[in-house]
Amino acid sequence: MQTKEELIETLKKIVKPYVQDEQAFENLTEDTDFIKDLKINSANLVDIALDVEEAYDIEIDNESMERMLTVGAAVEIIMSKLQST
Repeated sequence: MQTKEELIETLKKIVKPYVQDEQAFENLTEDTDFIKDLKINSANLVDIALDVEEAYDIEIDNESMERMLTVGAAVEIIMSKLQST
């Protein structure tokens, strides 16, 4: 099981191709909002969720996907999905 820090590092690699604001990405924290801070559009959020599913071999339901708006929320969702497998 990955630590929270390792999850964030993996998430950063997944998110990076979609980021429009490099400065915000450099200062990424758990409070970083994918849409507001990183300027990622909502269509790309779906791509990110699919990339996360593939990377961790988990399934992210629509309800969880709608909550995946910040780095912290994404990490929480990934951790809970990993624990339930």
